[in-house]
Amino acid sequence: MSRHQKHKTGTDTAALSSVRNIGIAAHVDAGKTTLTERMLYYTGASHKIGEVHDGAAHMDWMAEEQEHGITITAAVTKALWRNHQLQVVDTPGHVDFTIEVERSMRVLDGVILVLDGVRGVEPQTETVWRQRSHFGLPTLFFVNKLDRPGADYARSLEAIRTRLGATPVALTAPLIDGSLGAQVEDERAVVHLLRRTLIRFEGEQGERVNETPCPDALWARFDALHEALLLAAAEVDESLADQVLSGIEPDSDLVLAALRRGTLEGRIFPCLAGSALRDIGVQPLLDAVVDLLPAPLDRPAAEARLPEGDTEEVVLGPKGPFAALVFKVQLWDGRRHCFARVYRNRLGPGDKVAFLSADGRTVTEQVARIFDTDAGRKQRLDVAEPGQIVLLAGLRYAGTGDTLCDPGHLLSLEGIEARRPVLSLAIEPGAGTDEERLLEALDKVIQEDPTLAVAEDPDTGQRLLRGMGELHLQIVLERLQREFGVAVRSGRPAVAARESIGRESTASVVYSRPPSPDGKHPELTAGARVQVQPAPRGAGNALVLAPELLPEGAELSPAQEQALRQGLAQGLAAGPLQAAPVEDVRAVLERVELFGQQSSPDALAAAAARALGKALAEAEPCRLEPVMRVELVVPDDNLGAVLGDLQQRQARILGTDSVDGAATIGCEVPLKRLLGYATELRSLTQGRGQFSMQFVRFDVAAGA
Repeated sequence: MSRHQKHKTGTDTAALSSVRNIGIAAHVDAGKTTLTERMLYYTGASHKIGEVHDGAAHMDWMAEEQEHGITITAAVTKALWRNHQLQVVDTPGHVDFTIEVERSMRVLDGVILVLDGVRGVEPQTETVWRQRSHFGLPTLFFVNKLDRPGADYARSLEAIRTRLGATPVALTAPLIDGSLGAQVEDERAVVHLLRRTLIRFEGEQGERVNETPCPDALWARFDALHEALLLAAAEVDESLADQVLSGIEPDSDLVLAALRRGTLEGRIFPCLAGSALRDIGVQPLLDAVVDLLPAPLDRPAAEARLPEGDTEEVVLGPKGPFAALVFKVQLWDGRRHCFARVYRNRLGPGDKVAFLSADGRTVTEQVARIFDTDAGRKQRLDVAEPGQIVLLAGLRYAGTGDTLCDPGHLLSLEGIEARRPVLSLAIEPGAGTDEERLLEALDKVIQEDPTLAVAEDPDTGQRLLRGMGELHLQIVLERLQREFGVAVRSGRPAVAARESIGRESTASVVYSRPPSPDGKHPELTAGARVQVQPAPRGAGNALVLAPELLPEGAELSPAQEQALRQGLAQGLAAGPLQAAPVEDVRAVLERVELFGQQSSPDALAAAAARALGKALAEAEPCRLEPVMRVELVVPDDNLGAVLGDLQQRQARILGTDSVDGAATIGCEVPLKRLLGYATELRSLTQGRGQFSMQFVRFDVAAGA
């Protein structure tokens, strides 16, 4: 038995049932961090509210976050509400930092999705929704900023239904909202649709909650939403259906239990209304987190893969060999730390853990210290319990997505998929910075962020820093200067390229290498015929070995077959135009010629790669570039100018909409046409326009 299994066992099930691991996610500028600040203040976890616009938000602790006024890194904190421990992760909204959302979702049990009450469902909302759906996380919606002109709660609910394909169920509704006809000016209040109460938020910062029965005259405006809530509960619990259809008001506890069940099953999505900045509606949201979102034990067991290929269920709790997932690496006080969620058993300082590396090796390390975290602060722990998210020091090699295990029982939990970089900067050491210091600092930053990469341009020999967008790369350069004292000179951003083909082609090659004069390297000879066909955009590559590969009676050894597959993969790694990776191609190895012992695995790999390269060169090769889906919000007065500019940027307009003087434009634009676009859009709209973008696919470049 390893040391970490000797820690006191028997985690109290009741204690785990009072834990909520939740994330807060949204499109950029929907108000996630402002909401988190209120949650921490009302729960007593912080003694003052820090505002994002003042650079004083508790959760935005990085200097770059305070300077830019946005969340860049997911921050973890804890709060206590109604004797329940809330473990809260505030995630970034900007698409450049979507890896932070992805890896946070991987270890959470539930999520609060924040919507802007004016703009409703936005592009990054849809991205976050897909991430949430991938992990099957129960979700609450908080429709924020409903105090702003043009806010519309009913329209936001409809957008959830139509754009996300979800079933929204309003649990609270706002008073200040044009869509419901209620205009109680300066009233900080919401109506609770289940309890039929009016909840006022009093005091300087809305800290006092005054809940009274909702007056009949006011309730009449919300009766339809109340009925919709009861019908949604009846869909989940048939025992409520007769009462609801008969017009009998069911017991609110039974309705709440049905809503919880429907939320955990992903059948319904409770929605709450408010304005975090004006201190409206946050406490009912905290109640809903406790009442409706899952405890760790409510989630399905995690499935793990064993080294021999079998699978095993990892049930969260104190029993069984230790298992935890590293979901983030972060430099803290200049030292490497790992954020991990514990799934099974306990972990103490000094314990040894093991994990399987990407190449299948077993790596064993020792945990030096364990910390609890509160945004940018940490506090030592004696033991990490099942269900906890903790910070581990002392692990030199474990990285994002690695499963920490009992050394005697290796397994791998589902990992974390990192997106490929689409934009690159040419970089070199600045004044006073040597090459070695730059490479060392880059290595540390890349360990933190799997969406960053460093490569060398084969044509120019320049070092390229690759990332998800201009802001992403800008933040990295700022961090290199501030944290590591490394000055960097950078060139104009360059867009990542790919290659593909325009037609079918077949090519044959006989590869031959004479023996070396010293006799150390024997003669190699092998032949291959490869056919290539274009595949639909986004389909990826397919490598196929035809059944009639060899003459009748001939056979390939496993090593030879593996070599042929590696040769095809090698042929797709560099295309004929710019040596860029090839995408959306179906490559069929139709025939192989063997020449006895001369057709070694190396000879076969070389023949397959060269035949594929020749076929690609004859198949009308074309250059691909990243295409981004862009959503813009601009004043109606500037719509014509913005559309004209987009057309010059080769944009494909998908649709426009106008609400309350603001036009929304959806379009697809080549990424290279968007470099520096933020400055141009500000100029076209006198600073009032905004846009967001996300990668869609690689497609044929204009003029290719």
